[in-house]
Amino acid sequence: MNIMRRPRIGKVVVNMGLGESGELLEKAEKLLQQLTDQAPVRTKAKITNRDFGIRKGEPIGVKVTLRSAKADSFLKRALEAKEKTLAARNFDDKGNFAFGIGEHIDLPGVRYDPSVGIFGMDVAVTLERSGFRIKKRKIQKKPIHHRDYVTIDEAKEFVMENFGVRIV
Repeated sequence: MNIMRRPRIGKVVVNMGLGESGELLEKAEKLLQQLTDQAPVRTKAKITNRDFGIRKGEPIGVKVTLRSAKADSFLKRALEAKEKTLAARNFDDKGNFAFGIGEHIDLPGVRYDPSVGIFGMDVAVTLERSGFRIKKRKIQKKPIHHRDYVTIDEAKEFVMENFGVRIV
C-alpha cells in the first residue's frame, strides 16, 4: 500500500460526562489525569435543564485529547478493557470509531480506590491519512476529496491489524 494512503491515529478523545459539578467533578478530573498523564479540560453544559438541576455554562464533565504515542498507548489499554472486541456499529463513514468503558477499573493496571469511586468513560478515535492537515490548517485551508477520508472498511482493517481487535 502507498505510504500516503495508510491510515493513522489522528487523536484519541477520552470523555467523562458526569452531569453535575462539585466534588464528583474534581475526583473525575484527578482520575483522568492519573489515567492519561495529561491535564483534563472541563466541559460545560450547553443548555439549562431544570429537571436535572443543570445551568447553562456549568461544568458537568471532563475530557482529554491524546495524540501520537500517548494516544497509541492509552488506546491499547482501553481496548484491553473491552477484551479487544468492537461492534461494527461503533465505526462511522469517515473512519472514526468510538466505544464506552463502563468502569475505569476495567483498564489494566488500575485498582479500585474507595475514596474515588467508579467512573465510566467514552473513548473516541479519529483516523486520518497523511496530508489531512490541509483541511485543518489556518493559512490556505482547502477541502479534501471524499476519497481521501478513511473508509469504514479501512478503519476496521487498521484496528484489526494494529491492535488485534475482533469486530462483531
